Amino acid sequence: MELASIEKLVEKYENAETTLQEEATLKAYFLSDNVAPHLEEYQMMFTYFKASKDETFTKTIEFKTKKKRNFKWISVAASVVLLFSVYTGKVEYDKHLEFEKAKEQYAQVTGALKMLSMNLKKGNDAFNNLYVYEDSVNKIFKTK
Repeated sequence: MELASIEKLVEKYENAETTLQEEATLKAYFLSDNVAPHLEEYQMMFTYFKASKDETFTKTIEFKTKKKRNFKWISVAASVVLLFSVYTGKVEYDKHLEFEKAKEQYAQVTGALKMLSMNLKKGNDAFNNLYVYEDSVNKIFKTK
């Protein structure tokens, strides 16, 4: 093959403009023994392509699969924890309401007892006035 046409094909190959037939022509040229000295770097490239095409990978590939976490069970556990906390919160809230109700009842009873104490004090004061009246009657009539 003419050296000029090979150089043109090499230039087209470097610009990625060659067809499959032209690449086959280049491959045949560079795998032969009579390659021009200034194109020997391409001979090594095409020799490498041929050698790598014949290589096969024989080892088995083991893929490490990650264990999928079962998020369904996590959501069930979260639901149970949520229900438990709501129940516990309700119990505590009910205790708080009972305590507030007891405080309110205590305040009512305390108010009622204060009112009773005031009324008893008024009655006691009235009896004291009665004793004063009785003492003055006894002094006047000297009955005692």
